[in-house]
Amino acid sequence: MSASPLLLRNLFSANKILIKPYFANSVKAMEARHDLPTTNLDYPKPVTAPPPPISKDIELKRAIEASSKSSLFNLTRDDVLYEDEWLMAVNKPKGVYCESVLSSAPKIIVDSSNEFHLANRLDRDTSGVMLITKSHKVAAKLVKAFTEHKIRKSYIALSIGPSPNWSKITVKSGHGRSKHGAWRVYAALDVGRVLPGGSFVRDMETTFEVVSINGENHTEPSESASIIVVEGEPELSCVGGDVVVVRAFPQSGRTHQIRLHCQYLGIPIRGDVKYHGMYEWRGRTYEGHELHAESLSLDHPVTGDPLVIQAPLPCWAVGDV
Repeated sequence: MSASPLLLRNLFSANKILIKPYFANSVKAMEARHDLPTTNLDYPKPVTAPPPPISKDIELKRAIEASSKSSLFNLTRDDVLYEDEWLMAVNKPKGVYCESVLSSAPKIIVDSSNEFHLANRLDRDTSGVMLITKSHKVAAKLVKAFTEHKIRKSYIALSIGPSPNWSKITVKSGHGRSKHGAWRVYAALDVGRVLPGGSFVRDMETTFEVVSINGENHTEPSESASIIVVEGEPELSCVGGDVVVVRAFPQSGRTHQIRLHCQYLGIPIRGDVKYHGMYEWRGRTYEGHELHAESLSLDHPVTGDPLVIQAPLPCWAVGDV
């Protein structure tokens, strides 16, 4: 029997609830605008809409501003969350490129003869925990641990959209670039299929928990839902105006993973214009998305001791919404 063109939705609990994603833009309309002319090649079709036309100019402006800000950026000791002789963790600010954070690391260390390497990367406008190692050997161990999903990551995101009808949910899908180079969500069954340009659809999985809605703390989730994305155009639904703060736990480490899955769930991150997030909200313009790498939990790459590193929450995650 062939798969349904709708989304497969299942609860881990005994009770069954239909989880319906919300979309601000018709995928079909956006595809018609961006992905024509089509070809006869049997490429998998993305599930989410491509970036809106307005995003190109906004993203270019943000990139120019971030380049200027990054060129002047210097870490301080106040930015250091953890440090030992093998590695350090810093609180990367929003709007600064990772490479600028790395290049300024030797300036705040007494013995700066070490080889500094990035163990993880964050998007330009994502703030939070970033690991810098002091040797190539330690860097290789941490990269391996990230690749094998042995490091637990948590993020906080502020989204604008309808209030979710779930408290905790896991999204399993494919991930890849469409023929115009944009990252998109694909069906889970498309994992392994070739994409335009020769790349392949890869697996992507994120668990989300609702933290608050319109400033009111959400109760601890009592049951967990699961969505497995399948091929087919999702229904168009109206946009809501609730402020939804979620905590995200990515099980994989794909580019823009949390941002893409928030778009898919109909709660795009505020300021994330590339993935249909609100650029202007209640009379204010947001220069960058509101996503924060809250914590990393890992075994120390040298001592083996358990290590939990947390970054202070930005103001928007503690009630300033």
